[in-house]
Amino acid sequence: MKKVIIIGAGPAGLTAAYELLSKSTEYDVTVYEKSDCFGGISRTVNYKGNRMDMGGHRFFSKVDEVNEWWEKMMPAQGAMPFDDVKLGRESTVKEGGPDPEKTDRVMLKRNRLSRIFFNHKFFDYPVSLKPETIKNMGLVTTAEVGFSYLKTLVYKRDEKSLEDFYINRFGKKLYSMFFENYTENLWGRHPSEISPEWGAQRVKGLSISAVLKDIFGRVFNSSNRQVETSLIDEFSYPKLGPGQLWELTASEVEKLGGTIVKNAEVIRLNKNGNLINSVTFIKDGNEFTENADIVISSMPVKDLVAGLNGVPEKYRIIADGLPYRDYMTVGVLVSKLSLENKTKIKTLGNIVPDNWVYVHDKSVKMGRFQIYNNWSPYMVKDVENTVWIGLEYFCNEGDSMWSMSDDDFAKLGIYEMVKMGLIASEKVVLDSHVERVKKAYPAYFDTYENMDELRDYLNTIDNLYCVGRNGQHRYNNIDHSMCTSFETVKNILSGRRDKSNIWNVNTEKEYHEEK
Repeated sequence: MKKVIIIGAGPAGLTAAYELLSKSTEYDVTVYEKSDCFGGISRTVNYKGNRMDMGGHRFFSKVDEVNEWWEKMMPAQGAMPFDDVKLGRESTVKEGGPDPEKTDRVMLKRNRLSRIFFNHKFFDYPVSLKPETIKNMGLVTTAEVGFSYLKTLVYKRDEKSLEDFYINRFGKKLYSMFFENYTENLWGRHPSEISPEWGAQRVKGLSISAVLKDIFGRVFNSSNRQVETSLIDEFSYPKLGPGQLWELTASEVEKLGGTIVKNAEVIRLNKNGNLINSVTFIKDGNEFTENADIVISSMPVKDLVAGLNGVPEKYRIIADGLPYRDYMTVGVLVSKLSLENKTKIKTLGNIVPDNWVYVHDKSVKMGRFQIYNNWSPYMVKDVENTVWIGLEYFCNEGDSMWSMSDDDFAKLGIYEMVKMGLIASEKVVLDSHVERVKKAYPAYFDTYENMDELRDYLNTIDNLYCVGRNGQHRYNNIDHSMCTSFETVKNILSGRRDKSNIWNVNTEKEYHEEK
């Protein structure tokens, strides 16, 4: 049997392991995971019965193979979950599917709502200039937005940066309100320092002209749906959070004969010519070396290259300069939110119905907050009497924020919640919990412009396959990460040596948040 070593037990690594073992009996598969849990950034943290979705993950894909895989691993609900039943809300059910009140292995169907919080008011995400938006901005600001956009119709910037990209599509005024500060907060760089390629991936097909068409469509077409329902879409979501899917996948991998070693950090990949013949990892303070015929890596490219021997200096420089953004999140359990639900969407406790909210407030450091109650009622221990909020902050490993104690960081988050009007005072806070995530977001600046050269070099190592978000240094969604593993397994089983199909996943820059 051929020995396959997979680095990382996130979506890409576990998908590769499951696919290889379920499609062939010719491979001995071992997965090495640096941490003590599964799912990578898609993991779920269980704190005293309250669950945190690290980063927020909607399960939606245009790829049939992905949807079929999810359905096989976690069947779609055949009955409505607790909150939908209690509130009389509608949600899609699949005939013969499991009942979430009776089993955990089930995908819920949830409504999507994400908005922007700016000047203590809610705005649609993506931004739309409907009457409510105009009212929130005021006539003067709305006029400035309109004239600023008209200017872009006459004068287009040469798109050398993300700032140019946004201004060309939205005008300088709207850019300064809804893009500039948030982008700098997210990446730690001003948009003028970031490649326009990032914008092409995140807002494909969205421009103020599309927004204006939407306005006139609403004004002159009375048959349009209610505003609130036009802003939400249905997506799938594991009953107990995204980590549940990967915990189940890991279990299935082991049932198929695969081995998963947690708390095992791969530090070296030992290469002879154009083949990796062994991998060295640390576990419990000791070094071990395992022979390998095939290596599938979802570890950060930066760390992969650092652990490879015989890499030419030019490629080491590229890998070493690849940037990442880390983040910290604090889960805050409160007895009551101060935000008023002005939508027509019913919720338990009449809380605002958003899954997550983007914070565009220059007076705070918070980047986004999640409301876990709205992801799944089973994420919160007492969903009818408490609200479980996840406050997200973007930072760099080792900086002043990252180095804060958990208590100090929790105090910062709670202070900003009061400042923003999310809660009346710290007296409503019942508990809190802090988590840190390294290399959460591969970034598109610095040496990223030379990533194609590094990719071509890595492809010369015949038995190495790079998969997933960090494995390819590409901002993939879960389904994209899974597809890189689908393609990898197809190549291994067919004997295909050309890896372009693996790297070409998501090169069309589609992003499933676009609407």
